[in-house]
Amino acid sequence: MKILVVDDCPTTRKLISLYLKSKGFLVVTAENGLDAIEKLGAGDINLILSDINMPYMDGIEFLKTVRSDPNSSHIPIFMVTTESDPEEKERAFKIGATGYMVKPVTAEQVVTAVKQILKQTFIKAGCNV
Repeated sequence: MKILVVDDCPTTRKLISLYLKSKGFLVVTAENGLDAIEKLGAGDINLILSDINMPYMDGIEFLKTVRSDPNSSHIPIFMVTTESDPEEKERAFKIGATGYMVKPVTAEQVVTAVKQILKQTFIKAGCNV
């Protein structure tokens, strides 16, 4: 299971990555949406955790780009952001976000969300969980 963590804050990327790795996940990181698009093209990403407020390409534009590409449109994307505005959350879900969590978050909250998304993904695919 390979997870792409997209966040412009190096500390956030590192903390989330270390915790996910400690739970057995493979992790790739990107510092913004443009960097993330490159990483998506290079490998088999199974899940994306993305911030919204980032330079160059923010999380909403990144989400739109991923959802419009047939090669990546199926990948679950969970927004992990400081953006607590209900309208921004609704906008993300309308574009295709799989989940949404407002920072600050604990590592355990992130892992719980990842496990829930994976469970939903397997159920949709018709696999027993």
